[in-house]
Amino acid sequence: QIQLVESGGGLVQPGGSLGLSCTASRSIFDTYTMGWYRQAPGKQRKLVAFITSSTTTYYVESVKGRFTISRDNAKNTVYLQMNSLKPEDTAVYYCNTFPPQQNYWGQGTQVTVSS
Repeated sequence: QIQLVESGGGLVQPGGSLGLSCTASRSIFDTYTMGWYRQAPGKQRKLVAFITSSTTTYYVESVKGRFTISRDNAKNTVYLQMNSLKPEDTAVYYCNTFPPQQNYWGQGTQVTVSS
C-alpha cells in the first residue's frame, strides 16, 4: 500500500503564493506520471496539472502561467508552486498518479485564497 501525504496549504491573500508538497511512502515516482488535483466546495475533484517521468508537464488552462509542477524522484516528492493565486483557486489539493488510482487518495491540503 502506498500513502501520499500532501502538505503546504494555508490561507493566502489574492495575488500571493504557496508551495505544496506531496511525498509518497515509497518510491512510485520513477515510472509514474504524477498529478495534482483539487476539489472546491460543492464541486467534483479535477485535475490541475501533471508531470511525466520524463518531466513533460501539462496544466489546465485556468492555472497556466501561474502554477508550476515539479518532481524529485530521489525524495519521492512532487511539488506544486502556485503564484498569483485567485479566490477561485480555493480548494482542497490532492496528489495522485495520472490517471488517478482510487486507493492512493490522501487527506489533501486546504488552500484558501481570501482577503
